[in-house]
Amino acid sequence: MTSQADFKLSRHPLGRLVLTDAEGVEHLGVTPVRAFPIAAPDEGLSLVGPEGHELAWVPRLSALAPELRQWIDEELASREFSPELRRLVAVSSFSTPCTWTVETDRGRTDFVLKTEDDIRRLDRGRLLITGSQGIVYQIRDLQTLDRGSRRLLERFL
Repeated sequence: MTSQADFKLSRHPLGRLVLTDAEGVEHLGVTPVRAFPIAAPDEGLSLVGPEGHELAWVPRLSALAPELRQWIDEELASREFSPELRRLVAVSSFSTPCTWTVETDRGRTDFVLKTEDDIRRLDRGRLLITGSQGIVYQIRDLQTLDRGSRRLLERFL
């Protein structure tokens, strides 16, 4: 494993990330993996080779050069899909399973909440809600939701 100063990143003509380590060895198909994707998305990133071994560690993403950061952000965006729930429009019933109609930062959608256990409380008023298809919706701050959304959500908490 190498530190941030001991490697270079580039793009293969087919778009895949290439890590060149301190010895000059190129590793095609590198995957960035956040250590703490929700609690501290800017802190701790592992660059993992195609065999699943960590090739490099980046302690802080914001310290990377803009071009490198852009490439890593693009790779992460293709792997991470966690829409931010902005408003609860309706719920089909107050017992589970039930269908939720919500507005997210990516548009309006419906999902099935199988059980109240699929709502996970985090610190500072944050919530993670997992729909039946495995998509995890985030609420970054419960207090930023409108009153109607908070009232609907309180029935499940």
